[in-house]
Amino acid sequence: MTSSQPHLHQKSPEIQQFGTVTQLPIALSHDARMYACQRLNRVLADTQFLYALYKKHHWVMRGPTFYQLHLLLDKHAEEQQTLVDVIAERVQTLGGVAVGDPRHAAEITEVPRPPDGVENVPTMVSRLLEAHEIILADAHDAAARVVALGDDGTQDLLVSQVIRTGESQVWFLAEHLVVTPLAQG
Repeated sequence: MTSSQPHLHQKSPEIQQFGTVTQLPIALSHDARMYACQRLNRVLADTQFLYALYKKHHWVMRGPTFYQLHLLLDKHAEEQQTLVDVIAERVQTLGGVAVGDPRHAAEITEVPRPPDGVENVPTMVSRLLEAHEIILADAHDAAARVVALGDDGTQDLLVSQVIRTGESQVWFLAEHLVVTPLAQG
């Protein structure tokens, strides 16, 4: 007899371990897929932390540019959240396992942890720029290496989405740190 009662508290062994790839017919070698998954998971962990950093700074924003930065940081956070999903799906497409647990991502990320409290606005913006630079340096290096292994898909994702989005966001953020004199009338 069937029942509509959910089967709760199920447990099972892992069916694929993190750091492994399954064989998929995508015309890429095991080594190329393994390398790409390792590099993408590093970018993914850093991007997850950049997203969280954007949200934190969005929530605690202060000062005369509050409204503009509050909106900008939320927009950038949404764009980073989109990248998280795209990067994770690429890892899965390659037969890997995307880092999804925030505690696991914390072990992998190179993005420095901010203080738990609130920093001043220039420091928050600088912290975001530093996180972007970490991701962009890694993405540039990874893009060059995966293309040499024949992985055009990963290279395209890194260049057309991760790097282009990051560079654009850096431009918008960096302009908030430029000191310009007020016009005297």
